Amino acid sequence: MNIKQAKQEITNTLRAYLARDDLGNYLIPAVRQRPILLMGPPGIGKTQIMEQIAAETGVGLVSYTITHHTRQSAVGLPFIEKRTYGGEEFSVTEYTMSEILASVYRLMERTGLREGILFLDEINCVSETLAPMMLQFLQCKTFGNQRLPEGWLIAAAGNPPEYNRSVRDFDVVTLDRVKRIDVREDFAVWKEYARGRGVHGAVVSYLDIKKDNFYRVETTAEGLEFATARGWEDLSELICAYENLGLRVSREVVGQYIQMPRIAKDFANYLELYYKYQRTYHVEDILKGTWQPITVSELRSAPFDEKLSVMGLVLSRLSEEARNTRRQDALTTALHAALTEFKAKIETAEPQAALAQLIRKRQEAQRQAGEAGQLDRERRDLGQREIHALEDYRRLLAGEDAAPEAAMELVREQFRREVDRRAALGEETGAMFAGAFRFLEETFGDSQELVIFVTEITAGYDTSWFVENFGCDAYFRHNRELLFDDTRHRIREEIAAAKAAEQGEGHA
Repeated sequence: MNIKQAKQEITNTLRAYLARDDLGNYLIPAVRQRPILLMGPPGIGKTQIMEQIAAETGVGLVSYTITHHTRQSAVGLPFIEKRTYGGEEFSVTEYTMSEILASVYRLMERTGLREGILFLDEINCVSETLAPMMLQFLQCKTFGNQRLPEGWLIAAAGNPPEYNRSVRDFDVVTLDRVKRIDVREDFAVWKEYARGRGVHGAVVSYLDIKKDNFYRVETTAEGLEFATARGWEDLSELICAYENLGLRVSREVVGQYIQMPRIAKDFANYLELYYKYQRTYHVEDILKGTWQPITVSELRSAPFDEKLSVMGLVLSRLSEEARNTRRQDALTTALHAALTEFKAKIETAEPQAALAQLIRKRQEAQRQAGEAGQLDRERRDLGQREIHALEDYRRLLAGEDAAPEAAMELVREQFRREVDRRAALGEETGAMFAGAFRFLEETFGDSQELVIFVTEITAGYDTSWFVENFGCDAYFRHNRELLFDDTRHRIREEIAAAKAAEQGEGHA
């Protein structure tokens, strides 16, 4: 299955393991809650889906790359304890608590979460001395004489032997005690993820044109060469940072992430073309609706790959602006909830003190989410922006000795600015969508290029969110036409099938 399907299956498994009966007992006893063994190529997102699952289900997450551990750090250190059996005293070997299990208990103490995921990466690459202990842990959920708390799912990940020479095969006894999920790379799924994460437009549009270069691992005379999903995403982060600094990514830099020289060279050349298309086709003018006639004629006569690249540029900018609008919308929603709390608090507390309580509450929530492994970049940024806004409100009231009603009005006035900013972003982004559609309609008419463009907006996380929440007349018009064409095509197929069946009966 692909990584998206694997994520859903792990989520379903977690929900099933944590479900309880009327008496409060787990529906599936702990002894029957098999650890998940997630096997697949490196760099396709196995670790990231664990972070997403923890954040989305509200459970804790403790992650370890197990190859970094020795037997002692995983199992604990031995010590001698005195025990009496049958009236006679014996020296018995006990173990200190495993560092891994201690991390689970520490997270529970710091966050108050009693359930979670213990994720052990590279499980089949452990050292020879640690291997028996890890197999025991998968089978019995114990390290030494300590057991993993109930309510914690063990999820382990590993790479097949063709990707790693250090892997160890699991025996039948172990495999018969785990729930194995084999996952494969899938560009369509990664592209959906990449749009939501804001992966650089050059990376997405290049791989859209050359999908075979998305994930490759080859053994050559010069050694192992590879291009992975992780490599493309990390390269995207660097390209964005370099652009902010006014730096250019060279072919050598690309090769530091995409370690297959042929693909690295090809992408580096494409990146230069991508920047050239930005300058040649004046994408910002297109979005403003002020393009020149020469731009239309040049794109109309361009090769198909160039057309796709320019549409990728346009989609990338639309996604960026839609993302900014969505994040402002999320901030406005969060601040509205905070002000509702503030209004209730100032009935019994001084306004500045009430705001201070709200800020501490948000800061503690951020800390706990970080401790629990639930704080991805977007959630972190939203929380920080909300806290900064609340601190601005508190500074606004610092020099005021206002009554609760007056304090509420001052804060509400500041909040209206966030609401106005949301409306302004929505209006500006909507104008960009309209400009893009007018340009593409003038350039291509009702052609396959426009079909691709509408499909990409539908598939894009931020663009589809924007259309759903702010609307776009051109999008809805073209989407209806596409649906009509699909329906018409299906009806024609059904009529043709019915005629063929009648003719078959006639011959019979």
